[in-house]
Amino acid sequence: MANQQIIAAKEALVAEIVEKIQKSQSVIICDYRGLTVEEDTKMRSELRNAGVEYVVLKNSMVERAAKAAGIDDSILSMLKGPSAFAFGYTDAVAPAKILKENLKKFKKGELKGGIMDGKVIDTATVEAIADLPSREQMLARMLGSMKSPVQKLAIALSEVAKQKEA
Repeated sequence: MANQQIIAAKEALVAEIVEKIQKSQSVIICDYRGLTVEEDTKMRSELRNAGVEYVVLKNSMVERAAKAAGIDDSILSMLKGPSAFAFGYTDAVAPAKILKENLKKFKKGELKGGIMDGKVIDTATVEAIADLPSREQMLARMLGSMKSPVQKLAIALSEVAKQKEA
């Protein structure tokens, strides 16, 4: 009886992880060894404020969920040792950026890799993603570059009008 309850609980957990993987834009895996409770709490708070769910899960449960979600087997190499998972539901870059900044600041733990758009990504890719500017910065740059030619045209027309008046 107890075994059936345990199996049912594990199946429910795997189904929940599959749902999280499918719902998220990115899943970043990190090794959290060495972080103090205070450091981990600060990092969790930053992640939560960015709309990222950060959880520690058993590697075997994530392995089963990844298989069920159709994720390729290359993720298995990342599921060694203690692993924490950051699920980015609204912003694909936020989990990588926040984890990289905090692990670098605390000089503890390391990024292992992750999943983005159903594809396994390695540590180098996660770090490259973390170095991307935020969505707001990218929009500001785009608007600035769109505004520049119009602004230059307005200045040129203004100068032409001033010369005709003089």
